[in-house]
Parts: sequence; C-alpha cells; structure tokens
Amino acid sequence: MRSGDARGHRRCTSLAGRCPIGGHGGLTRRGYRAAIDVRWRARHGRQCNDSPCRIAAGGSSVSAADRDDAASPRGCIRVGIGGWSYAPWRDNFYPTGLVQRQELEYASRRLGTIEINSTFYRAQKPATYARWAAQTPEDFVFAVKAPHYVTQRGALADAGDAANRFLTGGLAELGRRLGPVLWQLAPTRPFDADELHSFLDALPDVLDGRPLRHALEVRHESFRDPGFIALARQRGIATVFTDSRDHPSLADITGDFIYARLMQAHDDVDTGYHPDEIADWAERTRAWARGGDPPVLPHIGQRHAAAGPRDVFVYFIGGAKHRDPAAAMALIERLRAA
Repeated sequence: MRSGDARGHRRCTSLAGRCPIGGHGGLTRRGYRAAIDVRWRARHGRQCNDSPCRIAAGGSSVSAADRDDAASPRGCIRVGIGGWSYAPWRDNFYPTGLVQRQELEYASRRLGTIEINSTFYRAQKPATYARWAAQTPEDFVFAVKAPHYVTQRGALADAGDAANRFLTGGLAELGRRLGPVLWQLAPTRPFDADELHSFLDALPDVLDGRPLRHALEVRHESFRDPGFIALARQRGIATVFTDSRDHPSLADITGDFIYARLMQAHDDVDTGYHPDEIADWAERTRAWARGGDPPVLPHIGQRHAAAGPRDVFVYFIGGAKHRDPAAAMALIERLRAA
C-alpha cells in the first residue's frame, strides 16, 4: 500500500492575523464568507509561489520564503484542531454573535486543516461532505477520522470491507480538500503483525482518481515494537505521533508525511502551551517538513534517514480542549515569524 502524494501545490492568497470583521454583523451566510475573503485579501494580498516551502493557514498557503536558506525547500505545514463545533470555543475563539452554522467557515479561514471527528461515531451522507467542502476555502484540507466500528470491533484482518465501505461512502465529495484518513486502534488491541498486515493491504491507494493518505494511531503498549515500525514502513503508512501520557508516543517516521496529535494543552495557559513549548514544537515541525527526524522525540526503531521535503499535519486535540484553537494559532504565528 502506498500513501500517495496529494500535496497539490497551488497559487493562493495569504490569510493571517486577527478576525477581519469581528462578528458577522447581520450578513447573510454567503455575504459573511465573501466579506472574510475580500477583507483578508485587501489586508494581506500577497500570493505564494508554487514552491513546496510553505505554511498553510486560513485555508491558504503562505510562502515560508525559506528565510534561513532559500535553496532548501520545505514541505507544506498545516496546523489545526479536532472538529469545529464546541461550546467553550464560542467564548474564546469564535466572534461574539457568530451563528453556529458559520463556525466551519470561520475556523477554516484561520487554520490550515481540521480533523473531522464526527465520522468516528457515525457515517456521514455524501451531501454532508459536499456541504463541508463548499464552506471552506479551496486550499483547506480535512483529515477524516475513520469510524470506530472499523478498527475497534472484531478482527482487524476482517475489517477491510468495512473500511472500503466507509471510504467509498461519500468521502470523494470532499474533492481536493480530502487529506489524511486517520485509523485509530482501540487501547485494548495489541500488536498482531499478521492482522495488521491484512488490514493495511486492504486499504486502497486511490479514491475517485485521487491518491489516498492513511495514518494509523495505535494505543496499546505492545506496539512499542521495532517489528511494528518495520511493517508500517514497508506498507508506507504514517504512524501518528500522539504526544500522549496515556498512549504510546511513537515519533518513528514510517510514511511520506507526518501526522501529529498534540494532547497536552494546559488549562491555566491562555494559549494552551507555554511560549517555550510552542517554540519547541515549531522547531520540530519545521524539521519534519524539511525531511528531518527530530532526535528529541521518542523512537522505537532507528531514526529515519534524512529525506526530501514532506507535508506535516499538526492537530491540537484533547488535553485542555478549550485551549486548542489558541494553541494552534500560537503555533501558526510562531512558524510564520521564524
């Protein structure tokens, strides 16, 4: 199985900074979306080039400009959160008065990606995926968390058919906004090489003519096994780095992109993470994007040899969840400033 390459470097308008209009001011849904786009473009009307060296945020790509070395390209960095509908975010992220149906429009113009979590609990209709895509900017990317009934019930070796039904059940409606598909194993599921081999072999490489990217999150201690890392690398599937106190945190690079879920936001810090922690994650994220493998992070197998630029997806998720959007914005700003 190959994870494919869906970088799709495109020309785009850079978006950054604060909310352009505060609240929605009584605008219609379409007018609100247009006001966001127009005012961002008026204020930040730069365009990025087609270089792989960029930080995606606000649904667009901002050229990283390789401030330190113009000859050293980096992959596309996308920073985001899990989901977009969460009541506490209406007090510290969304503008006062913003109606709930416009929250995705707003969030997708502040962040580079969002991990869809509702799909973990129930399948969505094709029309729902199409609506979500229509509400977001062209260069925005969703990650999609696969349903728990696929990876957390029954024998994993027999889950291939269920996995394919989910993938072909409407995800193609996201079009170019479809990013990685996250397959999360249960904490009670131990490493079984034969079962995992069968499951990964059943995952398709392509959906509706577009390459698919698969990421696997493991939660049982038995996956701290060099054999698991070797199998994931053989299959070209990305292992999720969780930065979790409760589950294995494996920074071993096994695919052609990075998928990180950061779960240690602090309740008493406005930005979720202290400034020095944000700085550390910015450094690690840039290293990943350049093709590096930060040695400070925990590894089970041998560190990955230096490679070419790779795409990086970083999600602040869990921990003090009400701080996640602020943490994502802090990391984006740090990456832009570096």
